Amino acid sequence: MKYILTILIGYLIGCFSSAYFVGKAYKGIDIRLHGSGNAGATNALRVMGPRLGLIAFILDVLKGIVAVVIGRLIMDFNGAMLCGFAAVLGHNYPVFLQFKGGKGVATSIGVLASLHFPSALAGAPLAIILIILKRYVSLGSMVFLASVPIAYVLVTRDFKKEYLILTIILALLSIFRHRENISRLIAGTENKIGR
Repeated sequence: MKYILTILIGYLIGCFSSAYFVGKAYKGIDIRLHGSGNAGATNALRVMGPRLGLIAFILDVLKGIVAVVIGRLIMDFNGAMLCGFAAVLGHNYPVFLQFKGGKGVATSIGVLASLHFPSALAGAPLAIILIILKRYVSLGSMVFLASVPIAYVLVTRDFKKEYLILTIILALLSIFRHRENISRLIAGTENKIGR
């Protein structure tokens, strides 16, 4: 019963689409009908500007943090992982928005930073550098999530294999959600931030 409750709570937390509600509250728009059509922080940044984009990003990160905290309170570290992962799924596939959500990067950041901050921190520099130099948020996002499992193994002496599996799943999920971005990156037509 605790497993079901943990998954359900995490999923419902994730279903709160920050970009969608920020767009409705501040601009009176459905973010899914503008820009890339993605209900995530990057599209919010492009469509609504830095201030509202940052608000959407922070709220999405907080969803991951809150899910991990609640999962830990209900169960333990495994519950925290389960609740956090469910929150990412809720963000990506929110039932209240016909399962059309974001790509889960900001929420994954909240989950990973809450579960094991050192590896999340270690995975960030390369992603940030890539975003600054190349101006591709999609590329930086995928690189970050792909770097965390490697960083986790390198910075942790006695690592938990369950957490390592979670980091790999989140990285693979991110690549899947960014599949159209990957095609545009290869074709040289991917949108750059700030342009």
